[in-house]
Amino acid sequence: MKILAISDEEMGILYGPHITRRFHEVDLVISCGDLPYSYLEYILSMLDVPLLYVRGNHAGQVEWTAQGERRSPWGAVDLHQRILRLESGLLIAGLEGCLQYNYGRNQYAQSDYWSMVLGMVPGLLYNKLRYGRYLDILVTHAPPWKIQDREDRPHQGIRAFRWLIEVFKPQFHFHGHIHLYRQDEVSETQHGPTRVINAYGFREIHLEGFAAPPKPIRRFHGPPRESDEP
Repeated sequence: MKILAISDEEMGILYGPHITRRFHEVDLVISCGDLPYSYLEYILSMLDVPLLYVRGNHAGQVEWTAQGERRSPWGAVDLHQRILRLESGLLIAGLEGCLQYNYGRNQYAQSDYWSMVLGMVPGLLYNKLRYGRYLDILVTHAPPWKIQDREDRPHQGIRAFRWLIEVFKPQFHFHGHIHLYRQDEVSETQHGPTRVINAYGFREIHLEGFAAPPKPIRRFHGPPRESDEP
């Protein structure tokens, strides 16, 4: 299975007709936040694969387009505080936002994140009992504490995320929020069995052991239906 992880920055290579040629092998798109709904909808419609997302701290609750009001990208699935099992068997969970620094949208205290993560524990334990593992992929906007984060408060990592990956050991933790402008900046860290990957811009990842599901037939001119979800 091939995953396209994206975050924070709109990339020209993804926003044009050549996307279908360059990324035709992608089976799943994961957005780690702070990308316009229209951008996500374009990628989804061109690649015709499932798209899962969390919101970042700069995401608006409502976006306005020529077609009217948008409160979410059509056809995509919001992962915030959810644990999903995809048709491929992939176990994936997500949490939006970043550490609170100015009372803006999608900002939370460390204690809020602890509450969210602990609220997911029963579902993770169920996964272990039912499928033999807790989680394959964690998707967040902010990074985990002291892994690829920054010292300034807006970009500090989340303590509960680090605890989650250390206890439940997903194969991957995809995040965004930390903008990368230099070639020598760290974008991937191996933390125990978990590969922590900053998806700023885009990253392509091969995930072994999971068969790509059949590409769904989707519609892109109306709100998502239950059948649109993976």
